[in-house]
Amino acid sequence: MTHEPTPCREGDHGKFEITDRDGWARLGKLHSSTHVLKTPCLLPVINPNIRTVEPREMWDKYGFEALITNSYVIWKHENLKEQALTDGVHSLLDYPGVIMTDSGTFQNYVYGDVEVGVEEIVNFQRDINVDIATMLDVFGTPDMTEEEVEQAVSETISRSAASIDAAGGTMLNGPIQGGIFPELRKQSAEGMGAHGFAIHPIGGIVPLMERQRYRELVEIILACRGHIPWNRPIHMFGCGHPHLFPICVALGADLFDSAAYALFARDDRMLMPWGTVKLGDLDEFPISTAALSGHTPASVQSLPDDARCELLARHNLEITASELARCRQAVRDGTIWKLVEERSHTNASLREATEYLYANMPEGLIAATNPLRNGGVRMSQDLPTSPPSVAALGRLLNSYETDSDRAVLISGTSGPWRDRIGGLVHSIANRWPDASVFIETPLGLLPYTMEDVSPWAHLMGPASIWEGMAPDDRDFDLQALMGDVKQVVEISFENKKESNLEAIESVFGPGSGEEISRAVIDRKMVEDKVCYFLDINRELSKQLLDGCSFVYSKTKRVRNVHSSDGKHLFSPRLRDGGLSLTLEGARRLHGSEVPTVVVNDDSIPFTRKGRNVMHGFISDVKGELNPGLPCLLESEDGTFLGHGVALCTASEARCFTKGIAVKVRDGIGE
Repeated sequence: MTHEPTPCREGDHGKFEITDRDGWARLGKLHSSTHVLKTPCLLPVINPNIRTVEPREMWDKYGFEALITNSYVIWKHENLKEQALTDGVHSLLDYPGVIMTDSGTFQNYVYGDVEVGVEEIVNFQRDINVDIATMLDVFGTPDMTEEEVEQAVSETISRSAASIDAAGGTMLNGPIQGGIFPELRKQSAEGMGAHGFAIHPIGGIVPLMERQRYRELVEIILACRGHIPWNRPIHMFGCGHPHLFPICVALGADLFDSAAYALFARDDRMLMPWGTVKLGDLDEFPISTAALSGHTPASVQSLPDDARCELLARHNLEITASELARCRQAVRDGTIWKLVEERSHTNASLREATEYLYANMPEGLIAATNPLRNGGVRMSQDLPTSPPSVAALGRLLNSYETDSDRAVLISGTSGPWRDRIGGLVHSIANRWPDASVFIETPLGLLPYTMEDVSPWAHLMGPASIWEGMAPDDRDFDLQALMGDVKQVVEISFENKKESNLEAIESVFGPGSGEEISRAVIDRKMVEDKVCYFLDINRELSKQLLDGCSFVYSKTKRVRNVHSSDGKHLFSPRLRDGGLSLTLEGARRLHGSEVPTVVVNDDSIPFTRKGRNVMHGFISDVKGELNPGLPCLLESEDGTFLGHGVALCTASEARCFTKGIAVKVRDGIGE
């Protein structure tokens, strides 16, 4: 880094905000008086007595904005203790960024009882001016009985109030314990979350990671995540192997720490994005880093022990930093789950954990995921279900309503479906207007009215994923989408149009000869999207679109939707198949089921002008916000103020106090 740390603005100390997201995965900023820390990030562990890489170099050369050291080690060594109390821990370590300290809990786990008291160690961390302190919790190990772990959880919770009082204005970690018992993890998360901690580390996981018990690690995160306040970062205590970053980030982890970069180097082990390799097993380096530049495995092995350890530690730091950067970019790009799947193939235990996660995908994660993607989704037949972005759209499809009891299923082709089967669908609508048309996709049945919605319309994968659905899966989807179905016809894109129509006629009969206009089909498509993306009932959707007209693009797709009295209401988006509201459309929907954010009086003048709604200025939320989908804005007295796109869930809107909650598209003006 070439810049000095930038302290937070007055009043922001201890606050956390989200700047970008994909489901639970999030990019954020943690505000401290030393520096505004960008997350997710790794805090390298620094032993004050053994510095393999100097802390100042961590900041200047490698760009690590925070590190963690052990306050108990400093407290126990008189020379370190005196200097830290006199000059502060930043001076002791010569490090300008954010410094977090541990409390001695892990030493207690490894060596037995520590000699410092609960309040004493927090007082000490405060007195040496750390940015983030840690309370002295009770470590729960995987081999402890449920009764022993329950005692550890209860004791840790009982220490919370005194620890927070001792911390004063210093941010304090409130670790979540509970061993391998999900209910105790939940109990710990709820109990610790009820106190005013700044950050919640998930503790007691090092023994699991050492034994590659990754499925249990995922189970622990899932047991905790929904019960930890959303406006507090989650820290994975002791987790620092690069191949675990993607799955942890996808599940909402914000902070990591590890001494692995140095510990592994002392054992001639090298961190890689896909796992760990021994230096002695290599004839060539399979990856390039600045630390390895100009070296071969043989030349590194020939170095003196200290020099070799330092070089490998630098390599490990570079790999760690680059993998977290890859995770952050994946969150921005909406590809974090693609990265999760890629990494899952590098380790059998990680693969097992990933399959478990996909089979037990939390509803809360799906609800927090934008169902619309910019770009496609890569698919394979390896995982037992779909990524959250597709599951989120499937969740919206639960609102599908139809009066029909017969369906046509079209298989054998990927998108763009309107170009490939649009003429066939039009012919079906002319002869059997009451029949519902569905497309068979690798992710289940999709109503044709959603044929241009990404990621369904942009599935990428081998040809084998289009081989057709299993009968049981197809029947299940039909039941979910339509209820009781009396007649079903399966046809294939590969057949000629005439033979497909003959197949339908053999089941449905000749049908009517009435000609249906393209506008009627387009109205049905818009009607469905209004229901799906605005969360309103079918009756209101039909009422809004009664007598509507369309403005078409050059490619004959609907660009704008106008009401019967000529007002512009909606604009279907060509890039992702979504739907954008206009101010007039939002005004006519005000008071309906559309999710609505209620702002306080201080926000009203800015919201009316179309300024973004900030966290901390929200009085209430009506309905369930879905990040990436439209919402309405109103005052506390129910006055319509405008509309925008939600960047958070309702739960997040109620607890965050920093950052943008709603990206406002338009306000009603003065």
